[in-house]
Amino acid sequence: MNNNSTFAKFSLRAVALILTCALANIHLQARAAMDNGSAEASSTFPDFKILATNAKQVKEKSVTLTPSTRTPSNDDAYQVGKSEIGSRQLTVVCFLGTECPLAKLYTSRLIELQRTYARDNVRFLGVFPNVQDSSADLLKFASAHAIDFPIGKDDDQILAGAVAVKRTPEVFLVSNSDRRILYRGRIDDQYSPGIARKAPARDDLRIAIDQTLAGKPVTIAQTDPEGCLIGRSRKSISKTPTVTWANQVSRIVAKNCLECHRAGEIGPFSMEQYDEVVGWADMMMETIHQKRMPPWHADPDVGEFLNERKMSQSDIDTLEQWIDQGMPFGDREQLPSTSAAIEGWNLPREPDRVIAMSSTPFSVPAEGVVDYQYFVVNPGFKTDRWVSAVEVRPGNRSVVHHSIVFIRPPDGTASAGVGWLGAYVPGQRALEFKPNRARFVPAGSRLVFQQHYTTTGKPEQDITDVGIVFADESQIDAELITLMAINQDFEIKPHEASHRVTASISGFGEGRKLISVSPHMHFRGKSFKAWIDRSTTADTDQTSPELMINVPRYDFNWQHAYQFTAQPSLDDVESMRVEVEFDNSAENPFNPDPTAWVMWGDQTFEEMAVAFFDVERPRKHSTSSVAEVSQSILPDEPTIASLSEEQSKRLDQFVVKYFERFDGDKDGRIFASELPRIKRHEAESFDFNGDGAIDFDELTGSIWRRFKSRAK
Repeated sequence: MNNNSTFAKFSLRAVALILTCALANIHLQARAAMDNGSAEASSTFPDFKILATNAKQVKEKSVTLTPSTRTPSNDDAYQVGKSEIGSRQLTVVCFLGTECPLAKLYTSRLIELQRTYARDNVRFLGVFPNVQDSSADLLKFASAHAIDFPIGKDDDQILAGAVAVKRTPEVFLVSNSDRRILYRGRIDDQYSPGIARKAPARDDLRIAIDQTLAGKPVTIAQTDPEGCLIGRSRKSISKTPTVTWANQVSRIVAKNCLECHRAGEIGPFSMEQYDEVVGWADMMMETIHQKRMPPWHADPDVGEFLNERKMSQSDIDTLEQWIDQGMPFGDREQLPSTSAAIEGWNLPREPDRVIAMSSTPFSVPAEGVVDYQYFVVNPGFKTDRWVSAVEVRPGNRSVVHHSIVFIRPPDGTASAGVGWLGAYVPGQRALEFKPNRARFVPAGSRLVFQQHYTTTGKPEQDITDVGIVFADESQIDAELITLMAINQDFEIKPHEASHRVTASISGFGEGRKLISVSPHMHFRGKSFKAWIDRSTTADTDQTSPELMINVPRYDFNWQHAYQFTAQPSLDDVESMRVEVEFDNSAENPFNPDPTAWVMWGDQTFEEMAVAFFDVERPRKHSTSSVAEVSQSILPDEPTIASLSEEQSKRLDQFVVKYFERFDGDKDGRIFASELPRIKRHEAESFDFNGDGAIDFDELTGSIWRRFKSRAK
């Protein structure tokens, strides 16, 4: 479809208007039958037709959907048919919103269905009832998604009210002979808020159409649509309201919402302007009451966190009062001064280096689930570098769920922790910048970008960058490292509602402080807890474990780094322990497949049991503590400070286990294609003879050299 999007193909006379992206306003005689969407659902669908009311509207690219009983006036430029409902065998009326994430995802599905059933005389129509969706918004939406069926704007929500539509997207399958509603509800069950399955388990609309065309009754005639509440306008009920947008609400929104809900950010719609917020007010309150927004998942009774997101009850009460009073604007003079939007890099200064994940964009499809993508980049570091600040910046925030940049040191180089450099995660705030604290990057290191993409309903592209600020080495007296508690040896049974996995890390050394913790699971992740176990001494009784954080409702869509307000010392800590819980039952709405056996894996249909701990340690340390030895290659093995007979035995066990796990064809050689994506970079590190595969001796020698390096 070219830039002159086709919205309707009703008559030759209409073509000139159609090719200029004409829109429609919907006016129905059903006005008296509805009251702001509260009408009871009708068993028949109102009839309407498309016409232009006068020549001026044709020139201005505006058309109208009206009741079919209306007689065109002499000024009408043209009239398209006698009726939109009734001109074909079946009509699918689709209620959509230009900013609703689910409506975006399902638009391509509707276009596909429209093309599939065109030969069966099934027509599709799009209706946009949101008060915040302008005609310009509709034009932009139709062009971006290449819509080739007629669409119109339900300006006064007459049509939506007549059939009691409350959310977008919702579809109606209508029999044109008598306008009976044969099916209403969702399109299918692939997408829900925060959920994207590989494929739908039930294609509700497609099944309803097929059954009707076959002369059979629709077996499931109604389903509950999931998506966005329709944005409705309200009249102010008071000439002297106590709560207004200008005085109170704009400030509450700025404090709690604008970090993500502004132009160019990950939020699916902007909340910068009054007109937008009015349209999203009901949806805003629903997500607040369901504790989906603001995004924060830690138990408020356990721990205190610098970056806690929490809307106060007084702010919630104020928002409810504003909505109840009709959402008045108020006195423009009371508006707060507009804060300048953050542009460029959110760093203490311009980055010294900007490194892209790739020279060519990664293409994200319109829909479906995208596997994790990995990009290895050589930044060309000739000398050791200290990095004081990092920002990972997606090129297209609408599709980047998260991006993590790891440091991969050269083989044999001593390093600490998991080699974490930085991350972009929606809603996650970067660690506080301190001029005396930095991360160490060995010379010759490569950077590994781990990219998790989500779909938006139309093809997208992305190149993610990382901006790096180098530190003055003479000013650095504290090093920031990231440690990992991990357990890869688990197996979750099909339909198991509660499967717990534990992991721990120990041996921290003196002078260390715990800065933050980041739990990581996938769609079956249910809850997370972390404790610190302090050492016992002869002078004190044994102490009980100290619960540092409890996340009772883990949400994969929000990968928080929980930053502790009181950064606890690790001097007397024996270990840090975590417990993660998985839910593989059908009751878990995020579960990709409750019938599957689930084990460790980097893809979202597999699972991970990981906790990342940011730890600050003194720069001037003689040796790394046990916990701080590199975990990138041996995440599930005890770390080794020296090479004893017992440690050599454990090394042999690791190599055997590695081959048992990854040598799929048991030929004694492991190719990169046999490794999970998260480990494929290891093939290059271990393949010393350059034959494209890892053999037993290469792996043993490589790991042995790393142990020797760490023991020095």
